[in-house]
Amino acid sequence: MARWDPGTAQRLTRAALELCTEHGYDNVTVTQIAERAGITRRSYFRYFPDKREVLFAGSERLAPAVGDAVRAVEGDGAPLTVALTALARVGTLLVDHLDRTAERRAVIASSPELQERERTKTAAVTAAIGDALRHRGVDADRARTAAQLATVAFQNAFDRWIDAQGRTDIAACLDAAVAELRDTLTADTGRPHRPRRSPRTGRGR
Repeated sequence: MARWDPGTAQRLTRAALELCTEHGYDNVTVTQIAERAGITRRSYFRYFPDKREVLFAGSERLAPAVGDAVRAVEGDGAPLTVALTALARVGTLLVDHLDRTAERRAVIASSPELQERERTKTAAVTAAIGDALRHRGVDADRARTAAQLATVAFQNAFDRWIDAQGRTDIAACLDAAVAELRDTLTADTGRPHRPRRSPRTGRGR
C-alpha cells in the first residue's frame, strides 16, 4: 500500500462516521475504524494523528481557500460583501465534495471534544477572512467585525443546506442566512430612545 492514498483516507472517514453514528464517538476506537476501512491500526496513523482528526479530514484546506477567495474578489466592495462573496464561491465547491454531512454534524454535536475542534476550525476561517480583508486595505477593526459576521452567516447557511437535504443550493441558503442576519442586526428592539446627556449640564441634547 502507498504511504498516502486519498482513497484510504476517504474510507477511514466514512468508517469513522459509520461507527460513531452506530455506537457514539466515545465508544469507538482507532482500531475499530482502521479495521472497518480495511487497514491496520499502525497504517491509520499514516493518515491521521488521532481519532478526532479523521472526522475533520480536509478541513485544514478550508481557511487558506477562503483567504485566497477573499483576496481574489474583484472591485472595492464593502468588506462584508466581499467576505460573503468569497464564502459563496468556496461553499459551492465545498458542498460538492462533502459526504454524509448530516451524520458528521450529529457526531460533532454529540461530543464536547469534537465541538471544540469545530470551533478551532471556525476560528481559523474567521482569522483567514480578517487577514485577507486587511490585505485589501480594510481597517483592522472593521475587517475583524466583517469576518465574524460573514462566518456566522456561512455557518447558518451550511446548517440550512444540510437540513434541506440537497433541495436548496448553498448560494440560496447563504442569501437566506444573510437576510436573517441583516434583519436581526437592524430590528427595532422596542426600547425607548434616550437622549444623550451633556457631560457638563447633565441635560439631554
